Amino acid sequence: MSKGPDKTHRIAVIGPHRRGAISRMAHQPERGFVITDLCGHSGEGLERYSERCGGPPHFTRDYREITENPEIEVVFVCSPDYLHREHACAALEAGKTVFLEKPMAIRIEDCDSILKAAETPGARLYVGHNMRFFPVMRKMRELIEEGAVGEVEAVWCRHFVGRGGDYYFKNYNSEREYSTSLLLQKGAHDIDMIHWFGGAFTRRVTGMGKLSVFNRVTDRRGPDLYADRAKPQPEGYPPMNQRGLNPVIDVEDHNMLLLQLENGVQACYLECFYTPDYHRNYTVIGTEGRMENYGDHSSREHEASVHLWNRHCTYEETGHEVFPVPVVDGTHGGADPLMIEDFLTFIETGVRCGAEPVAARMAAVVGCCGAESLRDGSRPVDIPGVAAARSSIQEDSGAFR
Repeated sequence: MSKGPDKTHRIAVIGPHRRGAISRMAHQPERGFVITDLCGHSGEGLERYSERCGGPPHFTRDYREITENPEIEVVFVCSPDYLHREHACAALEAGKTVFLEKPMAIRIEDCDSILKAAETPGARLYVGHNMRFFPVMRKMRELIEEGAVGEVEAVWCRHFVGRGGDYYFKNYNSEREYSTSLLLQKGAHDIDMIHWFGGAFTRRVTGMGKLSVFNRVTDRRGPDLYADRAKPQPEGYPPMNQRGLNPVIDVEDHNMLLLQLENGVQACYLECFYTPDYHRNYTVIGTEGRMENYGDHSSREHEASVHLWNRHCTYEETGHEVFPVPVVDGTHGGADPLMIEDFLTFIETGVRCGAEPVAARMAAVVGCCGAESLRDGSRPVDIPGVAAARSSIQEDSGAFR
C-alpha cells in the first residue's frame, strides 16, 4: 500500500483565467498539492478547474478571502499585470508562498514593494519566468557554460510577435496606465534571457520605439479591461485589417533597446508586434564563436535547434555544429510543466532552478527604464538598484544563475 503525502498544501489562484490556467498543473493531490480556491472577475469559463480538481473549487471575487485565510498556504497570482503589486503584497504579507506570473509588476516602485513584502516571516516568492525552462534556451545556456563561444561579449535578440494585434492590442496591454509598455509584458522574458546569457544585469539602457500601425486601425470595441485574447483570424493580417481593438492604444508597437551590462557585455533587444511570423531569435557572440537558435521550441511539426559557428567562413547557413532540441510535451514547448514542477519542488525544499526574485525585478525594471528612454528622445537611463540586486543574487546562490 503506497504512502500518502506527509502534508497537504492548500492552493488558491488569484486570476484563474487566461495565463492563470497554468496553475491547474499544480493540482497533484497524490503529492499533497490541492487547489481549493479561485478568485477572479468572473466565475465563467472555469469548468476545467472542476474537471481537474474533481469538483468546483470555492470561487470569490474578493482576493482578501484568500490572502486572509490562514488555511491557504500557497497562492498563484496570475491576475492582470497592473494588479500584481496589490495581490502579491497581500499574499506575501500574510506569510504565504506565492507564485507570481511575470512581469513582476509594471512599475519600479511596485517591484520593490513586492520584494519588501517577500521579507515577511514565512513568506516565499517565486516568479514565473517560463523561458528559463525552454529547452532551446537551456541548451544555449549550457553551451555558454561549456565555453562553446568563449567569453560572451554580445547578445542580440529579435522578437517577432506575429499575433500582436490579437494578443496585446485588444485588452489592457495596449494602455500605458495598465501596462507601462510591452517591454514588460513581452520584453521581460527576453531581457531576463539576455541577463542570463550575458551573466550580468543591465546597468544602462537606451531605447527607441514608435506606435506605428495599430493606432491607425479605426475599428475599436467598447472599454473592457478584462477582454480576453482574441482568437487569431486569417483576416487579421495585414495588421490594418484588425477589428475590435482596444479603444485606448498608447503603447508602442515596436521597440528597440541597447543594453550595457555591468560586466561589459553589450546587448540589443528588438520587438515588433505586427510581423507576419511569430518567433524569437537569439544570437550570442563570444571571443571564440557565435551561436543562435532556429525556432523557439520543438514540436511534432517543427524541430528547433541551436547552431554554432566557430571557424572562419564567408557564409555557412547552418553553422559548423548543430544541436537539435528535443520535443517536450506541454504548453510553451514543455516549459510550463517544467516550471510548475520547479515551483512545487520549491514549495517542498526551498530550492529553485528558475529565476531568482531579484532577477525578475531587474528584467521588469529594465523594461520600465527602456520605455522611459524611448519616450524621452532616446536619453540613456541608468538602472536603479543594480548593485543591491547583484549582491542579493551572489548572497543567495554564490554565483549569477
